[in-house]
Amino acid sequence: MAVRTCDSPPHQQGSALPNSLTASLERCRAISQPLSQAGLYQHTQPARSLPASAQATLPASAQATPAANSWRISPEPFWLTAQEASFFETLGAHLQAFYRAVNQLYHASRKGQQPAWVSGYCDQGKPDTIIDLGRMNRFKQQLPGVIRPDIIPAAASGWAITELDAVPGGIGLTAALARAYAEPGVGAGAIGQSPLPNGAPRYQIVGGPNGIVTGFAAMIRAAADQLRPQGGSSREPLLAIVVSEESRDYRAEMTWLAEALGRHGIQAVCLTPEEIRFTEQQLECDVNGHPRRIDVVYRFFELFDLKNIPKADLLLYAAKKGLVAMTPPPKTYLEEKLAFALLHHPALRPFWRTALSAETLAVLLAMIPPTWIVDPAPLPPHAIIPGLEIDGEAVTGWEQVSRASQKGRHLILKPSGFSPLAWGSRGVVVGHDRSQDAWAEAVQQAVGGFAQTPYVLQPFISGRPYTMAYWDQTVDKLVELQGRVRLSPYYFSSPHSFSSDAQVQLGGVLATFCPMDKKLLHGMSEAILAPCAVRGTAS
Repeated sequence: MAVRTCDSPPHQQGSALPNSLTASLERCRAISQPLSQAGLYQHTQPARSLPASAQATLPASAQATPAANSWRISPEPFWLTAQEASFFETLGAHLQAFYRAVNQLYHASRKGQQPAWVSGYCDQGKPDTIIDLGRMNRFKQQLPGVIRPDIIPAAASGWAITELDAVPGGIGLTAALARAYAEPGVGAGAIGQSPLPNGAPRYQIVGGPNGIVTGFAAMIRAAADQLRPQGGSSREPLLAIVVSEESRDYRAEMTWLAEALGRHGIQAVCLTPEEIRFTEQQLECDVNGHPRRIDVVYRFFELFDLKNIPKADLLLYAAKKGLVAMTPPPKTYLEEKLAFALLHHPALRPFWRTALSAETLAVLLAMIPPTWIVDPAPLPPHAIIPGLEIDGEAVTGWEQVSRASQKGRHLILKPSGFSPLAWGSRGVVVGHDRSQDAWAEAVQQAVGGFAQTPYVLQPFISGRPYTMAYWDQTVDKLVELQGRVRLSPYYFSSPHSFSSDAQVQLGGVLATFCPMDKKLLHGMSEAILAPCAVRGTAS
């Protein structure tokens, strides 16, 4: 891991801001304070450079704590060029068009208008109750109201979308970071205010300091509007952000988001499923000690986990009957990574040319890496897996993939969806990071587990190297770190916007900056998390 202590102002991505080192440290402290007080950030980095006796005297904020919300703070955001920021503004419409087309493809497959194997893949391993739920007319035209791609600036060239998440974490955290970096100490919310360091620049955050919150609020209002013809009132809707036990690590940020929405005219509460009550007429919960009707449920739980979620049946029943609006819709086929494989499948090219504009199709094909579904069905002797080569040879079966050399297995193997291993990088296997035997075992498990959980195979995307500085609180210094970054823009639109001219709003972009020795880029205690800003716009 390449790190060095900064004895001069940090040099991050070619930045030349006139901050002194002292001002940069003050800025880090100002950023961390409201985030810590809101429960969004806890310092866990061990004081490795201090003896045990000295560590014991450190303040609580500098001592290790076993918290999930631990990461590193940088004095600056992650910089984008104006051209890159402009591209992110336009990308959301292309991704929504992709969701719309996947939805269309699935239903056309069921009707026999497209190959039956398309819906077969999408439904593989799921119980009939889940499949039937996603096919209901009430949800048929609904799309996710929040869209978050994970994008890696590739070392070779361009950008690669490695995943597309319809139930993403990080919404509240990215919103809080945007506020904190826009105005350190006073921008992260009403909880915990501290003064802006003298002379500290205010950055032009991509999406603006409130972009996530206003985008989410507009999406919720649009979802609530669908209820009003069926008996809803003209009052501002009550939103329940329902966070399952499986997703408990995100409860603090969703609570922060609920409070921030309240300051933007949306009354919102973050609840566990147990806190919701059901009557014949409505879902309700207590707000300030009084029962209130819930108008919109934001589903922050995974459909694979329904059997473990108290009152899940009641939540889904209320949504099916139109007693409450639910977003994202309960459609597992919109939450499968194998959709990327469908985009690249040669037999489906005519569909994609018809369903997507030429511009959207070109953007998606350039950014979404080739993806293959690990289907154990044997191939005829003359057939190959289209586009997949191992060690320079066309692939005729998965046994050949399992025998790949280390150079030939620069590949990623991961569950497609509907599994506890399909989120948080839990089930991801990096081929060249495993021994030959371990890789062969992973491929065999993926092949053998197809009936329950289909896996997909993708090329490993090596990220472009950057340098960022972070605050080492144990010694109160800035440290420069070489690493790679994952960029996660958050887009918002009406869940019912099924027309091609539907508006999609970019709320903000989260940068997850990981050390060079990390193959998988995701949130971790060694990562820097920061919002993105446009270079040259500090004031």
